Amino acid sequence: MIRIYHNPSCKKSRAGLQYLQDSGVAFTIVEYLKNPLTEKDISTLLVKLNVTPPDLLRTQEDYYKKQLKGKKFEDHELINIILQNPKLLQRPIVEGKYKAVFGDPVENITPLLK
Repeated sequence: MIRIYHNPSCKKSRAGLQYLQDSGVAFTIVEYLKNPLTEKDISTLLVKLNVTPPDLLRTQEDYYKKQLKGKKFEDHELINIILQNPKLLQRPIVEGKYKAVFGDPVENITPLLK
């Protein structure tokens, strides 16, 4: 089952959702601002995305610019920061059974649909 981690107020996230809807595949929407992720959820996404915690951060968010930019953090600290400030999570993230991708651009989602 495909899962999209979605923020309805984000244009890029809405584009990823539309791409999935247009593809005709079954998927689940996780509105992570309403239903916060757990540390385990983030750890699983890190493995499936094959990235490190800094790669999950939206560097264009005000919180990042004011509180995090230019500072060094351990991976577990960044995971906790994301848990406390979920708007920092890159979006959309589309997760399959064994792999996940960042859905911007939406074409990144295509390999998960095969």
